[in-house]
Amino acid sequence: MNRIEISRPNSRDKNELIQFFSTVIQDTFAKEGISSFHEDLKNEIETKCTYLQSDYDSNGTERYFLIAKDGQTIVGTIEYGHSSELINRTTNGALMDVYEIGTVFVHPGYQRRGIGSLLLNTMLLTFLNRGIAEFCMDSGYATAQTVWTRKLGDPDYWLKNYWGEDSDHMIWKRKVKDVPIIFRENLHWENSGGSYETTNDHL
Repeated sequence: MNRIEISRPNSRDKNELIQFFSTVIQDTFAKEGISSFHEDLKNEIETKCTYLQSDYDSNGTERYFLIAKDGQTIVGTIEYGHSSELINRTTNGALMDVYEIGTVFVHPGYQRRGIGSLLLNTMLLTFLNRGIAEFCMDSGYATAQTVWTRKLGDPDYWLKNYWGEDSDHMIWKRKVKDVPIIFRENLHWENSGGSYETTNDHL
């Protein structure tokens, strides 16, 4: 892996993205010890596919995806859109007008190489360019919660035992200007949509 290209998805990426969602979500459920939750797994995959279709249908207005490629292979995704029903319900609508970053996925074979941080930093730059001042994120996965707490600090909403005993849900709200945007090693930009060399941190 010499260089990761960040770009918007096109119609030719759709089928690969659907398979990518399935791969990453199944791996996540396995690592979280919840592989037996077949209906939840299916719903999670369907939700991500719905978000992707919303991006295609609205040309990025309702949902806006970025993808990471190693050569021709999709290895990461990130998107933003209106905050989810779960976030709005559990915060009593406090974040209803705040954009949510989600679907921060990295292929299991490419994790801990900085691709997630690269995607997040690129999305934050997109927010700055679009005048978006704040965002929210959430997670019900213990591994992801550790990562986001390290990057963003303690969550603004910590829903204890939301998914069951010792299975919490966390929600963060942050101002874009308060989140450091750091590209480690060399950064290289190309007019084809943006190519970056990988970073050294572990998201």
